Amino acid sequence: MGSKGSFATDIATIRKRAREKLEMGAVTENYGGDVQTAIALLNEALATEIVCVLRYKCHAVVATGLSSEAVKEEFAQHATEEAEHMDLIAERINQLGGRPNFNPEGLTTRAASQYEEGETLVEMIRENLVAERIAIEHYRDLIRYFGDKDPTTRTLLERVLAQEEEHANDMHDLLVTHEGRPMLKR
Repeated sequence: MGSKGSFATDIATIRKRAREKLEMGAVTENYGGDVQTAIALLNEALATEIVCVLRYKCHAVVATGLSSEAVKEEFAQHATEEAEHMDLIAERINQLGGRPNFNPEGLTTRAASQYEEGETLVEMIRENLVAERIAIEHYRDLIRYFGDKDPTTRTLLERVLAQEEEHANDMHDLLVTHEGRPMLKR
């Protein structure tokens, strides 16, 4: 076998299979997961991102108080980044042959995070931190689920997770700043 070691690919078979079932698009015979389950889980993640976009957008508009301009800018930036996550997840659902569920009906029941607005600037920051912490845990569970069965979805979710962790850190820092006391145990 030479430099290939024990890895052997039957290119002729792959070429033959590639011409079959063209209606499956990017999903090939060696897809390791259940496509319908993947689509359902990704639609839940999509709903979570939509809820986060809406909450951050609301907060970016209504936040008031001392030093609120910088916080409003942070909220607006996070809304934009959550919308990017939304687009990535919707596109992956489409690649798997599913239809992204953007229907507002039942949105909050499909989402992992909640839509909690908060009345004060500190409450808004706290609600966003809670939502980010929920998203982080949810994405970690999804990443473990997809594992080697769907490395493309796993990699996409790992990218989203990294940004959600950054968002949580930003919200934590804002909470510490606006409450005036450290939160993280060193």
